[in-house]
Amino acid sequence: MIESEEQARAYVAQLCDVAAMDRLARFVAALCAENVRQNLVAKPTLEIAWQRHIADSAQLLTYLEDVSAGPWLDLGTGAGLPGLVIAAMRPDLPVKLVESRRKRVDWLESMRLELGLANCEVIGSRLEMVESFPSGVISARAFAPLARLLDLSARFSTDDTVWLLPKGRSAAQELEDLPNRMRQMFHVEHSQTDSEAGIIVGKLLRKGAKKKP
Repeated sequence: MIESEEQARAYVAQLCDVAAMDRLARFVAALCAENVRQNLVAKPTLEIAWQRHIADSAQLLTYLEDVSAGPWLDLGTGAGLPGLVIAAMRPDLPVKLVESRRKRVDWLESMRLELGLANCEVIGSRLEMVESFPSGVISARAFAPLARLLDLSARFSTDDTVWLLPKGRSAAQELEDLPNRMRQMFHVEHSQTDSEAGIIVGKLLRKGAKKKP
């Protein structure tokens, strides 16, 4: 379990190179500065930004079966969590950030340019208005309740799409509330940054498709 900023930095450093760590440090500094102008994240979390936001996002990379999977679609990315963190760590991986709030879209675009993330695209729109495309990964940190999230974004998913959904303390209950067939496609993993938080992981299979062993 990651319990300090030092541990968080060490954990993230194992998952990326030195250049990526520099990009993440610049992102943290920019996040702290921008949070004065718009409420991107809860103010108290800035004191533990590497643990609460960077490592919390970075851990999602450990659940990928294919490290080249893409594009990565991050729904309701907000401050760029986890999508912008993933893009900064993996400049070889195409990442698409969906965010409807204009001020956040403008900030995300400025960060994309500042960090030189040619692999990252900011889509400033409501998800309902985004044209469908097949995604390698779908993530959402605080976008919508699980059933609603799946309903809204299933059109971006194939049988091979990996869903990585940090759900905090509500993970197990949100999964339990799904219909039985859908519930069997997912499971809850424990977060490395919060002993009481969970990450819903799985694949949304079409009717008739079999779950791979």
